[in-house]
This record gives sequence, C-alpha cells and structure tokens, in this order.
Amino acid sequence: METREKPSDAMLAARMAQLGTESAFEVLARAKALEAQGRDVIHLEIGEPDFTTPAHIIEAAVTALHQGDTHYTPAPGLPELRAAIAAEVSRTRGIAVDADQVVVTPGGKPILFFTILALAEPGVEVLYPDPGFPIYESVIRFAGATPVPLPLREAQGFAFDPDELRQLITPRTRLVILNSPHNPTGAVLGPDLLGVLADLAQRFAFYVLSDEIYSRILYDGHFHSIASLPGMAERTIILDGFSKTYAMTGWRLGYGVFPKPLAEPITRLAINCHSCVPGFTQRAGLAALQGPQEPVAQMVAEFRRRRDAVVAGLNQIPGIRCALPAGAFYVFPNIQGITQDTAAFARALLDEAGVAVLPGTAFGQAGDGYLRLSYANSLENLQAALERIAAFVERFAATS
Repeated sequence: METREKPSDAMLAARMAQLGTESAFEVLARAKALEAQGRDVIHLEIGEPDFTTPAHIIEAAVTALHQGDTHYTPAPGLPELRAAIAAEVSRTRGIAVDADQVVVTPGGKPILFFTILALAEPGVEVLYPDPGFPIYESVIRFAGATPVPLPLREAQGFAFDPDELRQLITPRTRLVILNSPHNPTGAVLGPDLLGVLADLAQRFAFYVLSDEIYSRILYDGHFHSIASLPGMAERTIILDGFSKTYAMTGWRLGYGVFPKPLAEPITRLAINCHSCVPGFTQRAGLAALQGPQEPVAQMVAEFRRRRDAVVAGLNQIPGIRCALPAGAFYVFPNIQGITQDTAAFARALLDEAGVAVLPGTAFGQAGDGYLRLSYANSLENLQAALERIAAFVERFAATS
C-alpha cells in the first residue's frame, strides 16, 4: 500500500483548477511590497471607496456590540434588516418585494456564488459580460457549467449588441449575468437594451442575475433595473449591498433579492457556508438604510469631480483614449495607440512610475488593449498619477 509523508497539491480536487482569482488583490500585494521597500505608489487598482464609513453607521454597530449583539442570527438575516431591504428595493425598483425574498450575506460575492451554484451545472450555459468582474467566469467554471462571454465593446458604449446576444442564447442557457453600472468600464445599461434581454429571458425561460452593487453611484439620469420590467421580477436575482454605497467594504455586508422559489435553496447554501451574518454588522446596515443619505450624495458628487478630471487628463496623453463613464468609480482607457501588450504596460507602470492599475485583460479577453483605473483616491493623488502616467508614456514611446 502506497503511503504519503505529507499532503501535496496533487491531492486537490480537480475542480480547484477551474477557480480563478481577482487580479486587483495581486496587484495590491505587489504595490505594497514596493512600498515596503520605500517606494511611493499611487493606488488606482482597488475598487473600494476611499471615504470613511459614515459615523452614524459605525455608532449603530458599536451600540449593538455594547448591548450584547454578539450571538447567532437567523441564516437569511435579521427580520428588521430584511424588511428594510425589501422596502428599499420596492421603492427604488418599483416592484413588490417581500422580506422573505431577501437573503443577507457577508458581502455581495456569496450571492453571486450561491446563485450560480444553485442554478448552474454541467450541460448548462451561463452568459457573463466580457470585460467584466473576473469572479463571474471563475464561479461558472467551478460549478461545472459552460461560461459564455458576452462582449462589451467601446464602439457601442461598452454595452452588449442585441443581435450578438440573440445569437448567444441557446436552449441550454439557464442564467445571464448583468452588471450595471459596470465594473470595469463604468457603463450603464438603458431600458431599451434591458428590454431586449427581458424578452429573451421570457421566451427561453432563463434567469437573470443583475449585479446592481453600484446602483447608487450614478452621475446622470435614473438607474434602471431589469427586475422592473414586466414579467421580470420573477426571473431576476438582484445582487446589491452596502460596500460601495456606504463605504463599507470591510464590513462585508451584502444581500440578494430572489424570486420566491429560489430564496429557500439559497438560504440552505448560506447555512452550509457561513451560518449567518453578525448581528452588529446587520444593525449597521439597518442604520445605513434608515439614516441620513447625505454622505452618499456627497461621495457621488466628489466621485463626479474626480471622474471629470481623470478623463480629461487621460485624453490629453498621446495614444490614450478614454470614454466618460456614467456610473461606478472606474475609467477604462484605451491604450492601443501605445502598446499591444497591456499587461506588460501595467506592470511597468507600477514598477517604473509607481502607479498601480489593472490591465483590461484582468476582466476578460475583450479587455485587451485597455487599463482599469479606480478614481477612488484623492484629487491630489489622481493629478499626480496623471503626471506620472504622461511622463511614463513619453519614455515608453521613446524606447519602443
């Protein structure tokens, strides 16, 4: 009988090879290592607000802790928070949502993970945006389903082409993932395109996972959710949370709103995974929803100011073209006029100029030729980053 002295990587389950990662954290680690060596780095790689969580939210959590709110909570979330979320989603999306459709999770990613695990399996196809949040494709593959990229092109405002979408839908399609406002491009989908997808969802009987985590970070017009369209409330899973809107990334508090047949299976997954979300964190979320919203408006106004400055600055650099994003806090400049090796350019920009960004390929093959910059940093730092990028591009062009 063969024996092993110690565990090894060879013992990993085969499905682990399908599980990817998130490049932002890899670049952050490399940037931190440079800082540890004494280098000055401007961070434009991480997608989180640089604002402090509003004081009344922090105080709600502290009060809950002092009152002993340190025990288990119901697996789908505190009834008070689920009711408040249902009321908020009903108001903002114009649909009727019950509290029992809401599942509260430690961040938004579990909603993505649980939804795909509950619906996807071998033989099933799942459409996802490309470029898009890399965890979409990673989890689809992990579930054994077939990931089908839906290209988002600059010429179309980083929105999908309706005819291309129709061609990609098959009888095997069980789920389509949307993200609007969009990471990494900041694009926002309007009601016409959402209507095209809604018609297909009803004709081919598939679900839509609508990632709406940036729904409150919108610069013009009104937010449109596909769940608001006729016949779509029962076919849409809404993913949202507190991380981006209330600068609560480290609190890990998200939620999903599910068609009623899915809420119980998702709750079972939650029980098997994390049991429940801490009560004091949920009390903070309740304070966020029911408290003053001025900090959100102030944050979005500052993001708008930064967006305008960054887009203007990038468009002044030879070889760079940058569209004006309508939401979120990212820009997605086209650098094809400078180089065809986006990943190498991003690495050199960090190593030589001290500006941490992500290559567009971190978000899928359709991101090739682009960079993603987060403008969740001070205007002073953003201006300094633009100066470093301009100088680096000039040196890069001279040596190419």
